[in-house]
Amino acid sequence: MEPNSSPTSVDNLQAALVAEQFSHVIDLLRSEQKLINSRLDRLEADSSDHEQRLRSATDGVTQFKVWSGLAAGGSGIVSLIALIRAFFGG
Repeated sequence: MEPNSSPTSVDNLQAALVAEQFSHVIDLLRSEQKLINSRLDRLEADSSDHEQRLRSATDGVTQFKVWSGLAAGGSGIVSLIALIRAFFGG
């Protein structure tokens, strides 16, 4: 301890140092929390985007199956009509 310093002033300096360190830690934690929230928002947006893409792809596949089914059914009907015409000589 310095000759001119009293125990109280040393204690005050140490308390001020500890307070400054705590303040710094709190600032770091707030920054970390902001970063975590930003990452979470980004992940949620990406997840929503992927869900929308999957739904769109599923809708496209469903529409294709319907149209191909209709086309196959339509060609079957046309073939049946052609067979009946051929059978009856038309």
